[in-house]
Amino acid sequence: MGQDQTKQQIEKGLRLYRSNETTKALLTWNQVLLKSSEAPGRFRALGCLITAHSEMGQYQDMMRLALAQTEVARQMGDPDALTESYLNLARSNEKLCQFAKTIAYCRTCLGTQGQGGSAGQRLNGQVCLSMGNAYLGLSAFQKALECFEKALRYAHGNDDKMLECRVCCSLGAFYVQLKDYEKALFFPCKAAELVTDYGKGWSLKYKAMSQYHMATAYRKLCRLNDAMDCCEESMKIALQHRDRPLQALCLMCFADIHRQSSKVEKAIPRYDSSLNIMTDIGNRLGQAQVLLGIAKCWLLEKEADKSLQAVRKAEEVAEEVGNKLLLLKTHCLCEAIYRAKGSQQLLRDHVVKFHECMEDMELYCGMCGESIGDRNSQLQALPCSHLFHLKCLQSIGTRGCPNCRRSSVKPGYV
Repeated sequence: MGQDQTKQQIEKGLRLYRSNETTKALLTWNQVLLKSSEAPGRFRALGCLITAHSEMGQYQDMMRLALAQTEVARQMGDPDALTESYLNLARSNEKLCQFAKTIAYCRTCLGTQGQGGSAGQRLNGQVCLSMGNAYLGLSAFQKALECFEKALRYAHGNDDKMLECRVCCSLGAFYVQLKDYEKALFFPCKAAELVTDYGKGWSLKYKAMSQYHMATAYRKLCRLNDAMDCCEESMKIALQHRDRPLQALCLMCFADIHRQSSKVEKAIPRYDSSLNIMTDIGNRLGQAQVLLGIAKCWLLEKEADKSLQAVRKAEEVAEEVGNKLLLLKTHCLCEAIYRAKGSQQLLRDHVVKFHECMEDMELYCGMCGESIGDRNSQLQALPCSHLFHLKCLQSIGTRGCPNCRRSSVKPGYV
């Protein structure tokens, strides 16, 4: 297969994929790998397959293809191609919740870019986004915010609206975890605006992604009807495009909405369906979140033993992943369970573990000393990415960060 024919087949596969003929698209790209000896064409075909397998939730296959792409990039001797392949390896590990490996591959990306050209430099924002997602997965909030803000600066500098949309969704997830629900809603709403204004030729996944994050924020703000509408819109697109990872997230969101409405009988089956998909695709972070939702349902039903069983499974998964915030939540739930059971010693043990997690994450306002993320409150980040209660910062004006004394002039959205 010659260079022109290889290019034509790759484009044919892209047209099929955009038309939702995924099986035919995958077959077309795999035929390129079988018949073409041209390295750049093979590299691009592998990139298409990596994206498709990512959206289908086939993360182990995504990893295998990323490794193959790295070998082709080495054969090409092209630093830009090598950077792109390492980014795909980082993303594969991110999807499988191997966050330390994600960060290591992202650093490798940044290390190889000095040897490449402008194409490699344009990937900087995507690398920072993946690294930020990994730090968020480890509950390293300051480092995550630093990476997201770098990614946002690259998006603005390159006028990359797609990247800006993705970063806004990640910032929405970031502020959901820290319980600043106004910002948690602001950022996915900004992403939705970008889709409306610039996304005519984009994949519908960008619309679905923003709608899901909006649904999560609306639920946290107790606007359950708005949450349900956004989640239904996201789920519709996910089903249409066979996006199993997003389907799992939407099912979890539906279950959360029902639980919040005290409709446990509707919540549990949706949690179970979400957990099955999360387990199948390898999203361990999602598994832990679903298990915590199930535990809360059983606690509502005064089934302390069933709740405890789900919490223990969630704690085991959270420890494997290294997510400190989820571990903190497991200890908080255990505290409530043992209080209901009247087990004072076990209750005290989890209170101690809860505070140890708080210390590890340094989730305290550097001014008032109160915890960040235990209730809905407005937060403000300084250029150093240290977070404070907004009301506390307003009391000191622009005298710099109380933690590191850097300038408190904050660029961007936050």
